[in-house]
Amino acid sequence: MFRSLYLYTRNISSLLLKKELGIVLHDLGRYNRAFFSGQTTGVDREQALEQAMEWLLLAGEHMPDQGIGSFHLVDGWSSSYPETSGYIIPTLIVYGGLTGKDKFIDQAMATADWLLSIQKESGGWQGGRINENKPEIVFNTGQIIRGMLASYANDNNEKYLNAAIKAGDWLQSVQHEGGYWKKNALMEAERVYDSYVDVPLLMLTEATGERRYAETAKRNLDWIVDKKQHDNGWFEDCDNTLKHNDRPILHTIAYTIDGLLDAGIKLNSEKYKAAAIKPAAKLKDLFLTNGYLNGRYDSGWNGSEYMIVTGCAQISIAWMKISIISKDPSYLEAAQKMNGLLVRIQNRQEKYSSNTIGALQGSFPIWGKYEPFAYPNWATKYFADALMLEQNIHQH
Repeated sequence: MFRSLYLYTRNISSLLLKKELGIVLHDLGRYNRAFFSGQTTGVDREQALEQAMEWLLLAGEHMPDQGIGSFHLVDGWSSSYPETSGYIIPTLIVYGGLTGKDKFIDQAMATADWLLSIQKESGGWQGGRINENKPEIVFNTGQIIRGMLASYANDNNEKYLNAAIKAGDWLQSVQHEGGYWKKNALMEAERVYDSYVDVPLLMLTEATGERRYAETAKRNLDWIVDKKQHDNGWFEDCDNTLKHNDRPILHTIAYTIDGLLDAGIKLNSEKYKAAAIKPAAKLKDLFLTNGYLNGRYDSGWNGSEYMIVTGCAQISIAWMKISIISKDPSYLEAAQKMNGLLVRIQNRQEKYSSNTIGALQGSFPIWGKYEPFAYPNWATKYFADALMLEQNIHQH
C-alpha cells in the first residue's frame, strides 16, 4: 500500500510541470457514463488502426536495438521487451501484407533477427525487459516462438524455424510431469495462462510434423481444464502475482481464454473450446449489461479495479473468434462495442505528447493500477489485432 502511494505521488508530482499532465486531466474529464455509451464510425476505426500501427513502429524507432519498447508519461521510453516484441511480429507482418507497406514487414524481420541474437543457449528467451538480463521464462519464450514462426512463414528462412524448434525443445524439457510449468515460470508458480504457450507449441507441430510439441501442449491444456477451472468458468492460478491470485486480472484471464480457444480450434476439441467459451460468455454478458469490464474478477465473477485496456482488446478478439465458430451474434455485438470503446480511449492527438499518438494506455483511466501512466506496447498490439479481425469479419 505504502509503495503504491509513493509511486502515485511520484508520478503525479513529476507530471505537474509537463504537458503530459493533460493526458491525465483528459481522462479525469471523460471518465463518466456518457463516455462509455459513445459511438464511433468506420472512419474512426480505420484511422485508429493506422495510427496504432504507426505507433508500434515509433516504439521500435526509439530503441537502440531492433526490439520494441513502451512509453511511460514520467519515465519516458523503456528498453525493448523481448516477449512482446516476439508476438508483435505477426501483427506487423499481417498489417504490412494488408496495406502493401513494406516498412512494417521490414520492422518485423529486423525484430526477429534481434530476437535470434539474444536467444539463450538453452533455447529459451529471457524474462522482463532486455536491460534486466533475466533468466529464461516459459511464457515469454512461447510468445517469441509466435514471432519466429511468423518470420519463417514470411520469408522461408530456416534460421527462424530452427530457433523456434530449439525453444520448443526447451519448453518440453522443463515441463512438470503434472502438465504445468513451474521451473522457469514467472514467480516459479504454475499458471493457467500458459495455455497461451500451448498454442505456439501446436503451431510448431504444424510447422514440423513433430507430434511431441502437441502432446506437451495437451498435457498443459488438460491440467488447466481438469484441475483449475470452476464450474462457472473461472480459473484458479490465473494471476501474474501471488498476492492477488484470488482475483486475477482480465489480461491474464483473456490470455487463458484465447489459448484454450485457439487450441480447441486447432485440435478440433470441443472440451477446450467449451472451457474457453464459458468464461468468455460470462464476460460478454457483464460487458453488454454494464458497458465496461473491471480489471479483476474473483471466483464469483465480482469485478474490482479500473478497466485493464489490454485485457479488453484481448477479450474482444476472443469474442470475435467465438462469433465465427458459434454463429451467436451477441459475441460480435460485444466485440464491436468494445472495439468502439477502445477507439475512443486511444490517444490520437499530438496535443499532449508526440510519443503517444496512436497508442493505447494500460488502464482506463490512465492512473489505474495496471501499467499506470503508461502505454505498454502489448496494449496497442492487441488493439490493432482486434481492429484487423473485425475488419476481416466484415469483409467476409
